[in-house]
Amino acid sequence: MSASGAGTGSGTGVSTATGVSTGSGTGVRTGTDARTAPGTGAGGAAGSGTPPAMPPAPEDIREAARTAPDHWFAMTDPAWTGEGAPPSWAVIGQWRSDARGDLVGWQDNPDYRPSPGMLGWPEPTDDVDAAIQSAATGYGPPEAVARAAATAELAVFTAPGGGPVVACAPDGGPVVPAYTGPAQLERAGALAHRVLPADQLFAMIPDGCDLYLNPTGPAPMRLTAADFEEVVAGAGGEAGEETVEALAPGPPGVGAPGDGAPADDRDQERDAR
Repeated sequence: MSASGAGTGSGTGVSTATGVSTGSGTGVRTGTDARTAPGTGAGGAAGSGTPPAMPPAPEDIREAARTAPDHWFAMTDPAWTGEGAPPSWAVIGQWRSDARGDLVGWQDNPDYRPSPGMLGWPEPTDDVDAAIQSAATGYGPPEAVARAAATAELAVFTAPGGGPVVACAPDGGPVVPAYTGPAQLERAGALAHRVLPADQLFAMIPDGCDLYLNPTGPAPMRLTAADFEEVVAGAGGEAGEETVEALAPGPPGVGAPGDGAPADDRDQERDAR
C-alpha cells in the first residue's frame, strides 16, 4: 500500500502528517506539542537514560516538522484504520522536532502491539485466517474467528477408522487440527483428509475436543464448540444453513478444500496422493 501527504500546521500548534511508513504498508502520523507529549522530552524511552536510535523519517514527516517546531510526530501501525486518534497500542513511536523544526529524537512506545504485517507474518490465506491473525495481535475481536468459520469449509485429516485425527495442543488438551485453506493444508503434508463446514465438523469430533485452526500458520487458534455455537445462535442459526462457497482451488492431486469435486465427493475420505 502507499499513501502520500504533507504536514499541515494549525493555529493551535498541533500538526498532522500522513505518508509511507518506515515499515511495511502505510502509517498515519499525528503531531502534538512537544511540551505536553509523554516521554523524556529528548527522544529517549520512558524510564531509560539512553535515547533509542532514531529511525529514518520520510520526507512528509520532515516537512511537517519544519512547519511545526517543538512537536511530536507519531507513526501509527499501518493496520490501524479506525477513525480519530489511534489507541496508544497502535502507535509505533514518535519523532520530535526542535525549535528550528529539525527532527532531533525518537521515542519508542512501550505499549505498541505490532500488527501481523509488521511482525512479518505471511498474508492471510482466507477470511478465517485473516480473523485469526487480527485476533492474535489484538487488531480484531476473537469472536470474529468463529463468525468467519461459521460460513467456511475446513479440512481435517482422517484417522484409519474414518474419524478426524485428534492431537494434543501445546497445553496438552485434545484438539482436532483444522485447516482453513489449501495453502494451510499443504504445509501440513499430503495425507488423507475431509473437507466439511465447521458445524458438521463439530458434530463429528469427540466430546471435549476443540478445533485447532491452522496449526501450521503463525498464530494457531483454538475454536471451542461453545464459542462457535454462540455465534451461530446469535445469527439465528442462519450460518449453518447457508450455502458454503468452496475455497480457492489447490494444486491438482492435493485434494485441498474446494478442489472442484462434487460436494458429496468432498465429504468422503480422500487420499492426497
